[in-house]
This record gives sequence, structure tokens and C-alpha cells, in this order.
Amino acid sequence: MNTTRTRRRAGLAAAILAVPLALAACGSSTSSESTMPAEPAMESSAMATAEMMAGDQVFGAACATVPTDGPGSFDGMATDPVATAASNNPALSTLVTAVSAAGLVDSLNSADGITVFAPVNDAFAAMDQATLDKALADPTGLLTTVLTYHVVAGQLAPDQLAGTHETLQGGTLEVMGSGEDFTVNGSATVVCGNVPTANATVYLIDGVLLPS
Repeated sequence: MNTTRTRRRAGLAAAILAVPLALAACGSSTSSESTMPAEPAMESSAMATAEMMAGDQVFGAACATVPTDGPGSFDGMATDPVATAASNNPALSTLVTAVSAAGLVDSLNSADGITVFAPVNDAFAAMDQATLDKALADPTGLLTTVLTYHVVAGQLAPDQLAGTHETLQGGTLEVMGSGEDFTVNGSATVVCGNVPTANATVYLIDGVLLPS
């Protein structure tokens, strides 16, 4: 008799203990399931907003030639440092070759806020071939001098673009114009402007700038 009562009490105690454990397990599962999807949703929303901003702020006829998606698109370039971003844009392949030859990839990618006037492929094609060959033959000298002349400290918005700017080469360049119509040194035209990258603002130009 006593043995039977003891067994019943033990069984009842085990059942009572099992209830809160089961409830706790259910509560933990429900909480985890309800909160887990929130982070990816927030990240997707932030990324979509950044991508919309990247495409909305550019200007110029040549912007239409930039890929609409992938790493070389405006959205893709906005997430990469400037040399990497340029390497993914087919319109800048000659510039990227020159930057790599001069050993400037790491310094441009690690720069903290710069503006790059980036000559498109046609700009290099229009150069005197002897001048281009001479620069490519002297990557750490003449080529580096020419390339750093295309880089200005600080990220210039379109309303800050007009004026005289000191370049990383040490010389100055002159931008004239307003709105969406700009020329650089009176010889090169901005054909696609205000392109964002992770650490720079890029203005694609149709001429190669040569320091005096």
C-alpha cells in the first residue's frame, strides 16, 4: 500500500516538473522563430536604399553605357573601394591597367575620401601613342605622375566641383561649369559624374589630363 502511494506521488511530481520545462521549450522556440528573420529583412532594406541612391545621383550621357547590374554597375561600384570598383567597369579597363602598372591599386583603395577624374578607354585611345607608350614604360615615374594628377583629396559633390583643386600629384586642375555640364582644364568633359564608390566620388572624363 505504502509502496503504491509512493510510486503515485513520484509519478505526479515528475509530471508537474515536466509541464514548465515543456512550456519553456515552446517559448524559446517561438521567440527564436519570431526574431531571427528580422535582421536579414533590415539588411535587405538598407542595401536596397543604398542601391537606389547610387543610381539616382549620377548624371551624364555616358552613364547609360554602365552595366545595369553586377559589380560594374553603379550599385556594385558603390560597395567597393575605388580601384576595385573601376576594375569592374568595362569603360575604365585601360585606366585600371595603368593604375595596376603604377602600383597604385592599394593606395587608392585605402585612401580616405578622394575624388577621381577617371579617363574612359576612348580618352586613352585618343592620346598620342608615343606619349602613352612613354608613360607606360616609366610606371613609377611619369605614369604615376600622370595618374595622381587625376586625384583630388576630399569627395567633391557636383555643387563643389567648379573651381581650382590641388591634386595628389601636387599640381592643380581647373574645373569649369555647373549643374551637369563640366569641363576639366578646358580639354576634358565630364561624361558621367558623381559616381559613388566606398571611399571615393568618381567623375568619368573623355580626356587624359596632363600636368604642366
